[in-house]
Amino acid sequence: MRGLIKESLKENDIKRSKKLLSLTMETRQKVEGLIFISPFLVGLILFFLYPLYMSLKLSFGKITRVVGFEVAWKGIENYTRAFLIDINFLPMFLQVIKNTLTEAPLIILLSLLIAILINKDIKCKGFFRTVFFIPFLLGTGEVMRQLLSQGVDKQVLSLMDSNIIPYSILNYFGSDVVMTIENVFGMLVQILWRSGVQILLFLSGLQGISESLYESAKIDGATEWEMLWKITLPMISPILLLNIVYTLVDSFTNMRNPILSYIQDHAFKQTQFEYAAAMGWLYFIFIILLVLVTMGLMRNYIYTTGAEKGGKRRARKYSRV
Repeated sequence: MRGLIKESLKENDIKRSKKLLSLTMETRQKVEGLIFISPFLVGLILFFLYPLYMSLKLSFGKITRVVGFEVAWKGIENYTRAFLIDINFLPMFLQVIKNTLTEAPLIILLSLLIAILINKDIKCKGFFRTVFFIPFLLGTGEVMRQLLSQGVDKQVLSLMDSNIIPYSILNYFGSDVVMTIENVFGMLVQILWRSGVQILLFLSGLQGISESLYESAKIDGATEWEMLWKITLPMISPILLLNIVYTLVDSFTNMRNPILSYIQDHAFKQTQFEYAAAMGWLYFIFIILLVLVTMGLMRNYIYTTGAEKGGKRRARKYSRV
């Protein structure tokens, strides 16, 4: 009897030691993980969260002493200035919103159309992907800086002034028609310039759709239009949401955006850091709210499988009816 009790006690001790050992291993793994991400956390705190806090503090105050950086509390004075006193901020802000809400749908539609066409059984798919992605690479800061430093912009302007483009033909239709054509052409070039990432994302989503879905739909008599609306768009709806959010954020944070130039001008040229911080926070809050509203509106249209939690949409049966 005593032997059985001793054996049971030994088994309990072994189980406890194994449990303690597993807890120790788990804790050690957590500590190792924290050590590995600690450089990122330090950088996040020093170079992102702290400047973010200081900009928020500046937006509600005024610098009273540069040495020592003392800030006096002024309440919402800088924010009221943006809406009630500054005659440039609000009209410029509304114009940026108008331009973004006009260009973003066109970028999404054009990139989706190009991705669908490239995804077809055509030769040189990789070549077309590269062609449509090159403008995005050329638009990056370092590449554009190198091009401008070599005088490429001046060469292009001189080429346009060398009578290669038949301006006489365009002038025959009148200045209004010429300006309309130039504006439409310029907008089209800008939209294509900014569609590279969206095209690649749509392509990745399209290539992830199983061909068996299309084959089953064709057997049931579905048309190309029905397959587009009932298979393609639902299956790439998460990519569609990602592209919409990316396009909105990219449009509002583009360095050619006049609002950003206006904020930078007040901060670094006029040294009105407090007012620039207030405008920046207003702009930031608007972008966050717009993204959240967009995600909320798109939530019910995102395709999820029945196995996923909260999945509301299931595969549809395709028919010609």
